[in-house]
Amino acid sequence: MNKTNIQWTEKTWNPTRGCTVVGPECANCYAREFAERFKGTKGHPYENGFDFGVVPHKLVEPLLITKPSMVFVNSMSDLFHKNAPVEYIQKVAWVMSAANWHIFQVLTKRPDKMSKLLEKDLADAAECQHIWWGVSVGNKKGGVPRIEVLRNSKAKVKWLSIEPLLEDLGEIDLSGIDWVVVGGESGPKFREMKKEWVESIQAQCAAAKVPFFFKQWSGLHPKKLGRELNNVTYDEMPRIITGPVIDETERQRRLAVVAKWIEEMNGAVQPTGK
Repeated sequence: MNKTNIQWTEKTWNPTRGCTVVGPECANCYAREFAERFKGTKGHPYENGFDFGVVPHKLVEPLLITKPSMVFVNSMSDLFHKNAPVEYIQKVAWVMSAANWHIFQVLTKRPDKMSKLLEKDLADAAECQHIWWGVSVGNKKGGVPRIEVLRNSKAKVKWLSIEPLLEDLGEIDLSGIDWVVVGGESGPKFREMKKEWVESIQAQCAAAKVPFFFKQWSGLHPKKLGRELNNVTYDEMPRIITGPVIDETERQRRLAVVAKWIEEMNGAVQPTGK
């Protein structure tokens, strides 16, 4: 897993790579831009550009790190992409469940597939309080309806990543939602996020008693603009509930399970490590 500068997490873990456009929010996707730079570069992780694919050797990574961490799952992909095999998603979920001393932050723009799998195939993982299941929301037409799908899912912990926020979302139903992150778009093609849009969401979160995290303003270099909203930095988070780090014998047993899967999928990894 890699360290990250994303303000609301600590590490990124990408057991899949690549994605496809689902709406206006994807227009300036940082992950696609990064991946496509290396398309055709032999031996590079993104030699296939942003084409979707599973990465079996990455499955083991959360079990190799014993220091409890906040882990953003698939910063460079979507676990519930249409081409992601259910059996592989189940393996990712098993690893998240097994490494329960971490917090896993899952985010998708495909809540229908996620919700369906949380009903049965991922039912055990859905109940885990250290796995946070979230949807991306950037506009009214495509983004807001995802909230209702998430709310009706079996996920124990539900969150919204409202970024990039592209328009005023109006009044949104936050019942059953455990966390809201808001942020603007960055880079040379950024689309402006207006202050009143953010204020509206923050006020709704306060009224609903939902933790609110303000990530960044929109701009070429958002870090230069700071993270304050009306002179306040919002770093609110849901309650952190994790399990203890397991003993070494049990950790090695779980590592061996994943190593066998990787071998069966023609990967290679040593079932040891700190």
